[in-house]
Amino acid sequence: MNLEAIKPIFETNLLAEIEKKGTIREVKKGDVLVDLGEQIKFIPLIIKGSVKVVREDENGDGLLLYFVDYGNTCAMTLNCCMKNTKSEIRAVCEIDTTLIMIPSNLMDLWLSQYKTWRVFILSNFQNRLNELLKAIDSVTFMKLDERLERYLNEKVLSQKNNILKITHLEIATDLNSSRVVISRLLKKMEKNGSLLLGRNTIQMNS
Repeated sequence: MNLEAIKPIFETNLLAEIEKKGTIREVKKGDVLVDLGEQIKFIPLIIKGSVKVVREDENGDGLLLYFVDYGNTCAMTLNCCMKNTKSEIRAVCEIDTTLIMIPSNLMDLWLSQYKTWRVFILSNFQNRLNELLKAIDSVTFMKLDERLERYLNEKVLSQKNNILKITHLEIATDLNSSRVVISRLLKKMEKNGSLLLGRNTIQMNS
């Protein structure tokens, strides 16, 4: 098991525990990692790739909450592990992603045993809370063109790549908008020099 991505995060004894009790999982782009109503039995620790976390209402309309990249985990998943409740979110892989699946029953035990695990868990809760507040602010206070620009920039940061392989429909779904409106805004951004549109690709200009 290659633990290079998380070596700076955890102490030696904990790394040994992760290597012993964790399981490597390879997940393809577009695959659902965690689904709505699913009983969480593992803590997904991302060592390569990116995952988007989406919340859906009773009508099936989705809202992007945040992205999770390498060296991090999903706070909503952690919350389900702590409360032993079913998932209220859907986590979808943005690109091909590699994870270490840690049994959820180890979460509390490691919290009491390893300082670096406590710091990791609390930091992820804080970071994801900040992301949730940003998502609320975006919907409440920002215009759609501003939300679109933030969304694209966050995807670039999450994927570590300024060329995004994504359709206009995917973006519209994440932003709870229509494909026609998103296409119009993207063309406006291209005209302004912010990006370059290709076939199912968007190249962001720095």
